[in-house]
Amino acid sequence: MDQPATGLRERKKTRTKTTIQQHALRLFKEQGYQATTVEQVAAAAEVAPSTVFRYFPTKEDLAVLDDYHSMGDSLGAAIASQPDGPPIDVLRGALRDVFAAMSPQDRAARYERDLVMLTIPEVWAANLGMIAKSRRLLGDALQARWAGSRIVADAVIGVGLGTLLDWAQDPQGDPVDALDQAFGRLAEFLS
Repeated sequence: MDQPATGLRERKKTRTKTTIQQHALRLFKEQGYQATTVEQVAAAAEVAPSTVFRYFPTKEDLAVLDDYHSMGDSLGAAIASQPDGPPIDVLRGALRDVFAAMSPQDRAARYERDLVMLTIPEVWAANLGMIAKSRRLLGDALQARWAGSRIVADAVIGVGLGTLLDWAQDPQGDPVDALDQAFGRLAEFLS
């Protein structure tokens, strides 16, 4: 009987943490990182400042997006489940599967999160570790299928970041479609 209560409590904690961070990102986008206070984030999330600090010990921690709509584990599993083919084709199929499995709300939140990360220098700086982690996870997933494919992961990360930076300058259309097209061009170039 304790299991459902624990599960419910953990889900509520996760929901509260996500809500706080969503409001922080929205405020960073609307008024800038420096101009946003923890008190403003707390008020927007309808929690006390002490609650914000319970989940995010510093204001800078509000900008770290590691757990917020992370897809590292799901992308690795999706790569492993793809049929045989060239690494870039497998990656394209895996990305399509991961994003197709997201709800429209989660997908929109992911895009908003990425847009904030790509356009606010303080959020970008706070997430360089996440980019390095993504590079490692992608390299590991590709390396598990093709020996020596870590260089492909580096090419994909570079093309992916370039594509997303371009999208962030004019965030029209679906960034996943833009990534798919860019990776298609990379595959053509490498063949």
